[in-house]
Amino acid sequence: MSERLRPKDLAFLAEETPSTPMHNATVEIFDPGDSGFDYDKLVELIGDRISFVPRYRQRIQQVPGRLANPVWIDDPHFDLGYHVRRSALPRPGSLDQLRELVARIVSRPLDRSKPLWEVYFVEGLAEGRVALLSKSHQALVDGVSTVDLGQVLLDKSPEVKSLGGDQWAPRRAPSPGGLAVGAVRDTLRSRQVASDSVRARAASLLRTADAAAETTGRVLGGVTGRRAAHEGPLVGTHGQQRRVVSVHTDLADHRAIRDVHGGTVNDVILATVAGGLRGWLMTRHESLGGLRRVRAVVPVSVIDSELEATSLGSQIAPHFVDLPIGEPSPVVRLHQVSYSFKVHKETGRGVAANRLAGIAGFAPATFHAIGSRVAAAEVGRGMQLSVTNVPGPQSPLYAAGARMEATFPVPPLPPHHLLAIGVTSYDGGVAYAITADRDAVPDVDVLGQCLSEALAELLDTVSGSRPRVPRGRKGGSARAKPRTTKKTTSSGSKNGSTTGARTGSGAGKGTGGRTS
Repeated sequence: MSERLRPKDLAFLAEETPSTPMHNATVEIFDPGDSGFDYDKLVELIGDRISFVPRYRQRIQQVPGRLANPVWIDDPHFDLGYHVRRSALPRPGSLDQLRELVARIVSRPLDRSKPLWEVYFVEGLAEGRVALLSKSHQALVDGVSTVDLGQVLLDKSPEVKSLGGDQWAPRRAPSPGGLAVGAVRDTLRSRQVASDSVRARAASLLRTADAAAETTGRVLGGVTGRRAAHEGPLVGTHGQQRRVVSVHTDLADHRAIRDVHGGTVNDVILATVAGGLRGWLMTRHESLGGLRRVRAVVPVSVIDSELEATSLGSQIAPHFVDLPIGEPSPVVRLHQVSYSFKVHKETGRGVAANRLAGIAGFAPATFHAIGSRVAAAEVGRGMQLSVTNVPGPQSPLYAAGARMEATFPVPPLPPHHLLAIGVTSYDGGVAYAITADRDAVPDVDVLGQCLSEALAELLDTVSGSRPRVPRGRKGGSARAKPRTTKKTTSSGSKNGSTTGARTGSGAGKGTGGRTS
């Protein structure tokens, strides 16, 4: 029997527009070494393990007359080669070029007639490195029925483990008549199905009304020349194209700040975000008199039992933080952020970051996907920014024997949001990643530089700290070395935390744990 989409999953599909694609993305950089890791080996690896995520071979089928929510059905024409694609960078294969390619790819919505995911194998990075860019729709990865594909591709050792794949054959797709009969039957038998159908229709009507109101507002704004009340440097109407920025820093620096000033590594990360936003807005000559705080939603973990990868999606909750961008003192900003998480800490339901990172086959991509789903559900509640922070493993991971040297998320932009920030720690590093609207935020690379400066400002308050030297140059080598600091660069295309309990390891509060 086919499984129906839940109302929340259906909402992600209904709210998607060409300018607001609702998918998550992750970039992973690998050193193939002697493993021979190439496109063919990636296809073989995914073919060997895709059976662990059966949703990745299913597509969405509408019910005639919309008598009930759509269903997931096996794609009778599933073609792994369509979903696993090959690309390459021109010389010199810099991080700038990689981020530009990523920005172009994440700007394009996924094809709804196919399973809602893509993976790009990117060759041509400097020093023989390769990168994987994965895209998966927010309706696909919920942490309950489905985890991210990356969760099953990464191993803790370079030893290649072949699991043998499966002899998969698609189940026969239901006919239109069968779908209609099934919808009527399920509606009569299940109050939940009937309720979901009613909620889906009501939500559709509300979205239509909101879209009409927004169009009217834009027309009036064009006539009067006035900016809509909800628009500003962080919130407004965005276009289809994106820019991507990543800033690679050292986990040891965050821990040093934590050790001196208290709080958690996650507090340091959010204080860095607050300081970076403050510096960026000042370069724009934005008045901070009326914008003293930025309301951010930070997904937090509320797991208080043994973790299971198949139930993570129901154990993440939104936590609102007022980032004190009007405060000039970096230490005071840090303490204000720490205090904002005091209530969550005192619930006793938080989860240590090292506990999350210790999950077998742990991959930050799944947790970022869950965090983005939680953040998207809070749009309209006054938040101006989403920040998902995931504590990753502090030991190397491998794909088909190739060592993953670095990883960073590419968070989606919620409707009317011009910026989104994702943070991931991995193997001694902390990567900040920013997704921005290409046209509305042309200076997002300045924000990246301001994040680096905000972290350096906090480091300066630590006794005996030394000025930090950027890890690499703008446009330099695409090799991502852990435990060093990279200068920020941006990319784009014209076309086309969770948090929990305190612990001494991990990167900070993210979709998993509140780290100390």
